[in-house]
Amino acid sequence: MTTTIALAQIAPVWLDREATLAKVVDRIREAATAGARLVAFGEALVPGYPFWVEHTDGARFESPLQKALFAHYADQAVDLSHNDLATVQAAARAGRLWVALGIIERPPERGHSLYCALVLIDDTGTIRNVHRKLMPTHEERLVWSSGDGHGLRCFAIGDFTFGGLNCWENWMPLARSALYAQGEDLHLATWPGNVRNTDALTRHLAREGRSYALSVCGLMRREDIPDHIPHADLLRDALPTVCADGGTCIAAPTGEWLVPPCVAEETLIVADLDPARVRAERQNFDPFGHYSRPDVLELRVNRQRPSGVVFVDGDGN
Repeated sequence: MTTTIALAQIAPVWLDREATLAKVVDRIREAATAGARLVAFGEALVPGYPFWVEHTDGARFESPLQKALFAHYADQAVDLSHNDLATVQAAARAGRLWVALGIIERPPERGHSLYCALVLIDDTGTIRNVHRKLMPTHEERLVWSSGDGHGLRCFAIGDFTFGGLNCWENWMPLARSALYAQGEDLHLATWPGNVRNTDALTRHLAREGRSYALSVCGLMRREDIPDHIPHADLLRDALPTVCADGGTCIAAPTGEWLVPPCVAEETLIVADLDPARVRAERQNFDPFGHYSRPDVLELRVNRQRPSGVVFVDGDGN
């Protein structure tokens, strides 16, 4: 039996959490109407990717501009303890579909540090997983903290075993293997956008895992910079006309395109995926099945969420 999935390629209302979430909810409803069991969105979509860092001398120490932009970014980040995703959860529950959403997370137990996270919400509206990006890439390290292995988990969606990674994590063989070892056969790679990230790797992910590989991207254009954010005019002058041009696509378990990369438009891609195609390709290669050698090669994955502190209190006297 096939499973219908949807990939939402949209631009954020950049650095505006609530306005972006409203766009996300609209696409969830559209995906539900199309009969999707899962709808996925790009990396860091809520409230947006930190495109300013590369183009505004982001490594300048004690820069008032960088401090102001970070402060606004932290304010617009998602605090799950405050139910910031309540509208998304309600839309998932109403539409009876799973939602995979890229967010910037600000967990209160980590102060004002930010994490690029992939949140998975099930069809009852329950948050099932929060995977924090293991290693921010290049200039991302100036705004995002390094994540952990807590979210390296897979889940049953329809007849598939679903897992996902953020952006360049998809280049990390051991991160991929941690999902393969759980029986993953539907893989999601989230990206801020740009077809250069997806046109080669997506097909490789599918062929290596003998799985369906979904790459979902965002868009970011100069007109997506709203007037009310700090230094809006400066950012319009500094950023290119197009920061992210999409590139959302789907590769079949053979490594062939099911949906080639879609560029430069906001769209909802809907596809029916047949798990029989996975089983057919696993006949000759199953990465953690008959083609593995657990007696020779073994992977250890730490899925503890680190806290950095242990409080030892007395008896109150």
